[in-house]
Amino acid sequence: MQRYIRNIKIPQINENGQKQLLNSRVLVAGAGGLGSSVIANLASLGIGCIGIVDSDVVELSNLNRQFIHKFDNIGMKKTDSAEQWIKSYNPDITVKNYQCRLDESNFKDVVSGYDLLVDCFDSFESKFLLNKICVESGLPFIHAGVSGFGGQVLTVIPGESACLRCIFDEPDKDSCEETGVVSPAVSVIGAVQAMEVLKFLLRIDGLLTDRILIFDGLKMNFRELKIAKSRHCIFCGK
Repeated sequence: MQRYIRNIKIPQINENGQKQLLNSRVLVAGAGGLGSSVIANLASLGIGCIGIVDSDVVELSNLNRQFIHKFDNIGMKKTDSAEQWIKSYNPDITVKNYQCRLDESNFKDVVSGYDLLVDCFDSFESKFLLNKICVESGLPFIHAGVSGFGGQVLTVIPGESACLRCIFDEPDKDSCEETGVVSPAVSVIGAVQAMEVLKFLLRIDGLLTDRILIFDGLKMNFRELKIAKSRHCIFCGK
């Protein structure tokens, strides 16, 4: 436990909480920019089992923000590259590698057994699919999106809080490939997602449910947008 002594000294975590983190299972959907930040933070916290699902390979253009991937890993599957990084950083962690495109035909085999999912996909089309999967499976998830100098985070507890479809009628077709994004914005948003994971697993109050935290890196401020569960939502409404 010496590795996690600075975690343990925090009253809300302590030794029992650290043991709980070591026994937790978190699935990270996407091993790109957000995934890099989330995976690094989860490995630092000592999440015992980290699942990674992604179908892409490492490309040179990824390296401005996807810092767990190295130049020598260009052409390697992102899930393999991410697993390699985790094993070199914290060999105590179990890694589950899903080198596939998550869809409605395979998601039950992938998400089964996890405590929650972290949405690190880079397109809203994929994010809406995750929303549908998690609501149908009853699996809590931490949504985030980044673009340019900022981004947003929302935590969804199916059956209790608003989901993405409560807020947006249709997914935005934009992705970071089309809009561009800088590494510091990705790191900030990914760190907030990891903090939400920590709070969820240890039942610490203050989750970003029914509110979106929005970060603007140019103005260097955070603002909060309150939302509500919609009874007309096609996924979670009544």
